[in-house]
Amino acid sequence: MIFCETTPFTQYILPALIIAGIAGLLAFFLAFLGNKLAVERDARIDDVKRHLSGANCGGCGYAGCDAFAEALVKGEATLDKCNATSKDAKQNIGKILNLTVEDSKKTVAVVHCIGGNACREKYTYQGYGDCISANILGGGSKACEVGCMGLGSCANACKYGAIEVDKDTAVAKVDYSHCVSCGACLSACPKKLVSRIPADAVVYIACSNTHRGKEVMSVCEKGCIGCGKCERGCPSGAIKLSNNLATIDYDKCIKCGNCIDLCPRKCILPFPYDKPLIPSYEEKK
Repeated sequence: MIFCETTPFTQYILPALIIAGIAGLLAFFLAFLGNKLAVERDARIDDVKRHLSGANCGGCGYAGCDAFAEALVKGEATLDKCNATSKDAKQNIGKILNLTVEDSKKTVAVVHCIGGNACREKYTYQGYGDCISANILGGGSKACEVGCMGLGSCANACKYGAIEVDKDTAVAKVDYSHCVSCGACLSACPKKLVSRIPADAVVYIACSNTHRGKEVMSVCEKGCIGCGKCERGCPSGAIKLSNNLATIDYDKCIKCGNCIDLCPRKCILPFPYDKPLIPSYEEKK
């Protein structure tokens, strides 16, 4: 039997040198392949990002401003998807990307629900305080399948503090002085109760239930019952019933406010809440 005498060099130093050599070779190959396979980043992406709002709100449908800037440069997105960026900033982005930026009306978000405490409960929810989580359990505790659950997922998503749940009504409410119409709340609401309307509107429909009147009344004290009084009484034909629910064509609306008084359920609300309506249609005549 042959025994090999071990020394500190063969026992410690030589293995360390071998490992270091292998690591060095791997590092060289990784660096070489990294340079060969690297995808050059378009310099315009950073230029575009500098002009975006920087809110990273996700209202555009992308993970953040960096992802949205990259999509713009690649032609996969359009500037109208970002409502948080100012008009001047969009014009600058248009110059960078050689795009024509169309003027668009300023919009704000509204919550199309007035139910809240006026809506019947199916059960008492005691889980995590978030609409998205509550919606997993049978669509939430509200008997109305599209009723605001009042647990604030929209408020949590808003980076501008423009939306919160009203303590008296238990319905989410938008503070229009802070709303930039980014769209984050639209994506966060599991019931899809939030949408954008023109900032110069004077009314909006505070309901999303498309069931027949009897069914609506069985679950909510204030929901739209599709009676059609608002449609028949609108002097400009701006209000129509669509699938048992009143809808407003803001291009036709003359801002008379008659529909507010005509609605027996009071689910057509003035907008903004503290903004006085202009003289009514009858007064103007």
